[in-house]
Amino acid sequence: MAAATEGQDKVLATAQRIVQSLHNTSDTDDMLLILSSFDNRLSTLSSFVSSEDNTSTAVVDPRFAAVEHFILNEADSSFSDDYLTAVDEIIHLTEEINLNPRAADAGDDVMDRAESALQLAMARLEDEFRHILIRNTVALDTERLHRSSLSSSSAAIAIAATEFFNDEGNENIEDVSSGRYSHNGHGRGISFGGDDMSSLDLIHPDAVIDLREIADRMIRSGYEKECCQVYCSVRRDVLDECLAILGVEKLSIEEVQRMDWRSLDDKMRKWIPAVKLVVRGLLSGEKRLCDQIFTGSDLIKEVCFLETSKGCVMQFLNFGEAVAVGRRSAEKLFRILDMYDALAAVLPDLQALFMDEDAGDMVCSEAKGVLDALGEAAIGTFVEFENAVQGEASRRPMQNGEIHPLTRYVMNYTKLLVDYSDTLNSLLETVEDNSGFGKEKNDNLETSMSLIAQRLLALITSLESNLEEKSRIYEDGAMQYIFLMNNILYVVQKVKDSELRTALGDNWIKKRRGLIRQHATHYLRAAWTKVLSCLKDEGIGGSSSSAAKVALKERFKNFNICFEDIYRIQTAWKVPDPQLREELRISISEKVIPAYRSFLGRFGSQLESGRHAGKYIKYSPEDLENYLLDLFEGTPLILHHMRRKST
Repeated sequence: MAAATEGQDKVLATAQRIVQSLHNTSDTDDMLLILSSFDNRLSTLSSFVSSEDNTSTAVVDPRFAAVEHFILNEADSSFSDDYLTAVDEIIHLTEEINLNPRAADAGDDVMDRAESALQLAMARLEDEFRHILIRNTVALDTERLHRSSLSSSSAAIAIAATEFFNDEGNENIEDVSSGRYSHNGHGRGISFGGDDMSSLDLIHPDAVIDLREIADRMIRSGYEKECCQVYCSVRRDVLDECLAILGVEKLSIEEVQRMDWRSLDDKMRKWIPAVKLVVRGLLSGEKRLCDQIFTGSDLIKEVCFLETSKGCVMQFLNFGEAVAVGRRSAEKLFRILDMYDALAAVLPDLQALFMDEDAGDMVCSEAKGVLDALGEAAIGTFVEFENAVQGEASRRPMQNGEIHPLTRYVMNYTKLLVDYSDTLNSLLETVEDNSGFGKEKNDNLETSMSLIAQRLLALITSLESNLEEKSRIYEDGAMQYIFLMNNILYVVQKVKDSELRTALGDNWIKKRRGLIRQHATHYLRAAWTKVLSCLKDEGIGGSSSSAAKVALKERFKNFNICFEDIYRIQTAWKVPDPQLREELRISISEKVIPAYRSFLGRFGSQLESGRHAGKYIKYSPEDLENYLLDLFEGTPLILHHMRRKST
């Protein structure tokens, strides 16, 4: 066997010397063809050259020479399919050299030249790969991004609540509650024109073929690292630009925590829809792009996608974490819940996108951790709001007994919370056993209620207790009941006209309406008992003696004084609800007018025949009935000039 190998070496050496003895290129090529026809093993000589002095010289495979010449001279020319063909050829020739050790030993210079040509070709492909990626990037279409036509109601309520709890008794109150609330829109930020985001491929589709052709050749040549670096660098910049368009900035936890609420609210509002668009639109598009370009390697697909998108995802998650660990205050609750819902909605999409066992699991684990932190922050913030309601102890009474700002805030807040019932119930279930948060705080809570319904009932009960305390601020007992009626009715109306009715039930509403009627009875007793006592017969009798007339004049005089005081005071009181206002006037009229008409009928004649009768009998029953219509309008009036003429 050794002798045979030695004989083969001698044949190759002899053939090589024959080729080296020829100085004319044409003769050399002819001789190579002749030798190859005798023995195909001698065809390997076509890839090598050697000089007469045994140094590397210029006898080269014509294919290699042509390809090398093309690559060297086309470095600065426009890119074409011919260049790719030349790259294929140099890759093939290089592979031939690497697969044939004897041929490599016979022509080290050719090997070096082949590798140099390949390296130059790869540099050109790398540049072209980068240029195609950049030139064919499609910018995020800002025309698709438009703001909702509805005002940001939840934000308005949150800001109002902030102002209230930070500025005792804020009098400049706008009731931001209205019938425009719905589960589909509380001013939850920016709308992106629908839920179908599958078409957000930010690159021209025609470029994908060229990118794939280049990537295939770079990977075959062992330049996959360079190819991935270029791809990831360019596409990361594209995603960063998209985030800037969406208003999502790179912010540290410290920067987020130093923000004022209005600035933070704006960034949270933008984050909510942006996270859905990025995950379901942009990252899904990036995943498809990696699959289309790097068809030859699943590993490279995963690496390129992960390195391209990981920073984008972490930027979102870092902001979510900063919000979750920040100071808990009532105004943040709705935004935190929206962030939680948004992240929970895209978590399955993230898990499908990042399926790599190591780095992909890390991204998904981070996302799950931030989601849990947002859930804890939401529950903690709800507790903060409940505590704020319980502890709100402003002592400044409403000047006209009207609806207290706290009542407006709590009920508007509570109405919106119902829209998050599913989310809050889910979160409450996770913390009920550990923290006792879901345990009943009120003996009246119905066990058949959902956890969030129990919490909302407890919250409203806290509000009612607080209002009861605030009613005692008023020195006028009648005004206490006006204040309570106004506020309880407001609460009832908010419950009745929203999903709270389903949560709390009709029986709850019925009980509150009964409480309002009870307060109305107490109001009549507190406000009008003194007036009605002036119309009693005691001490007057039926005589027309001078003493009786004096007593009678005193009764009419006291009645007039009491009625005019009530008129002056209670015309300034405000009952906003027209139905309650009318019912109160009717109740007063039914108590006062018949009593006055009866008293006037029995004793009026004793004074009307005397002098200055109009000084005492100033009003007819009809006058009083008309004046009662002025009560509770919030505009103080005086009856100082009203007197009936003597008859």
